[in-house]
Amino acid sequence: MAKAHRSGLKVYTKDVPVILGMVSRGDRRHDVAAWFGLNQGRIKEVEDGTHGTPPIAPPSKLPPSGSPGLKAKELRSSVEKVSQLLNSGSTPAAIKCLKDAITEFDKNI
Repeated sequence: MAKAHRSGLKVYTKDVPVILGMVSRGDRRHDVAAWFGLNQGRIKEVEDGTHGTPPIAPPSKLPPSGSPGLKAKELRSSVEKVSQLLNSGSTPAAIKCLKDAITEFDKNI
């Protein structure tokens, strides 16, 4: 069986406080890894201090909790709707739709 190709993604120093903050908040390791395009093994390394022990990022600096895939799918659908509204000349409705989509994306689930 062939091995999967490496993603080339790695843990960046600037992401470590955010990863630690998400873990501290109680996010599932699977979701934390997905936000950064990593696997759960890299998240475990961060938890174990392999990438240093900086202060944990405050809640205001964390992305919303929950699966980023589901959030991206819903946001993509909203962007399509905004595009249709803009093409039909409904700019105010498009702006409202976009603001609503951002609010939904930012909710912690």
